[in-house]
Amino acid sequence: MEDEVVLLDLWASSFAMRVKIALAEKGIKYECKQEDLFNKSPLLLEMNPIHKKIPVLIHNGKPISDSLIIVQYIDQVWNHKSPLLPSDPYQRSQALFWGDYIDKKIYSIGRRIVAGKEDQEEAKEELMQCLKTLEGELGDKLYFGGESIGYVDVALVPFTSWFYTYETCGNFSIEAGCPTLIAWARRCRENESVSKALPDPLKTYDYMMQLKKRLGW
Repeated sequence: MEDEVVLLDLWASSFAMRVKIALAEKGIKYECKQEDLFNKSPLLLEMNPIHKKIPVLIHNGKPISDSLIIVQYIDQVWNHKSPLLPSDPYQRSQALFWGDYIDKKIYSIGRRIVAGKEDQEEAKEELMQCLKTLEGELGDKLYFGGESIGYVDVALVPFTSWFYTYETCGNFSIEAGCPTLIAWARRCRENESVSKALPDPLKTYDYMMQLKKRLGW
């Protein structure tokens, strides 16, 4: 019997993009259900009653929440193809560390840049420092995972679809400060699993502008 896999999604969410990339890397068929975060569906509220957020992966009726936990779950359940996390315990711990670093930094800093408040300049400096740190970790490897896309790549690359929005709102260039990281992002987009999951940056920017107006930023 084939697994029933459903993703509660929001197309512009970097966190949901992670899940779509991981599923694509594993070749898993799934149903994607778009959510309106201003009018959350009964299914979302039932499947993630604690945080009431997307993404949620529903596997044979059982919900898994939090994007990086979902990616780890996908890697463990469908372990027959394209491992995302290293099998070596130390290397695995390092991948988990960098995934956590990305989670704690980029979204919150990017939100401050987009909001355009008095701390925008400070937020821009923090973002560039964060990205330079990640660029240092990437080094001269093709991907954070080595020769192929791995867990850290999946964790980070969705945020690159927001880089245009950050740059436009903050009037700065990420590529000028982190050319190696931008080259990595372009290389990632050559993979079908990534290119299909990441929206056009201009579409993301338009979405954010509408959202800012709605939120009164």
